[in-house]
Amino acid sequence: MNNKILLIEDNEQNRYLATFLLEKNGYSVVPASDGAAGIELGSSFQPKGILLDIQLPGLDGYEVARALRRNASLNDVPIIAVTSYAMAGDREKAMAAGCDGYIEKPIDPETFVSEIEKFFRRGPS
Repeated sequence: MNNKILLIEDNEQNRYLATFLLEKNGYSVVPASDGAAGIELGSSFQPKGILLDIQLPGLDGYEVARALRRNASLNDVPIIAVTSYAMAGDREKAMAAGCDGYIEKPIDPETFVSEIEKFFRRGPS
């Protein structure tokens, strides 16, 4: 079973929390602290899903999502924006860039994994 999650998040505390929650639920997390590293890692293995912060240094999450979507091997991999951007239109902007889902920060540790698993069921197993 593919249980690897690519986590593209620049904030160390957010990365730690998401990694802790995912690993506690049987996932293996491959972290990237910026968009360029995330794009490179996304090309190096087939993740079950990609969790993508939108507010990243250098390339923002929208650019990263578009770049990941240009990689044909990732076409069926769900990309979920996990972001503090919560203004009107932010969800639509993330979806237009290629994200399949959108979760607002701060995340709820009680529901985070079940929220993202809804999107993983749509992708490859």
